[in-house]
Amino acid sequence: MRLLKLEGRCNMCGDAVRAAREALGLSQEQLAAQVQLRGHSLTQKAISRIESGERVVPDYEIPLLAAALKIGPLRLLGLEDEISG
Repeated sequence: MRLLKLEGRCNMCGDAVRAAREALGLSQEQLAAQVQLRGHSLTQKAISRIESGERVVPDYEIPLLAAALKIGPLRLLGLEDEISG
């Protein structure tokens, strides 16, 4: 399977993940731990790769990330207004 990239990125939510994480004052490790508490194994390295656009984000991870970041999933996809802390 060939991975298509948009503007050199493998996902469209990395910037929103970073902005929401920073607005909450969480480290990448803390965010990974919050996702793990929701039953999905995600590491600090995976969070880093998501934020930099190097990692694909499967659809089932969007609600987990959104819940951990206390925002709606549509914000992660850029379908709602800017992220507010």
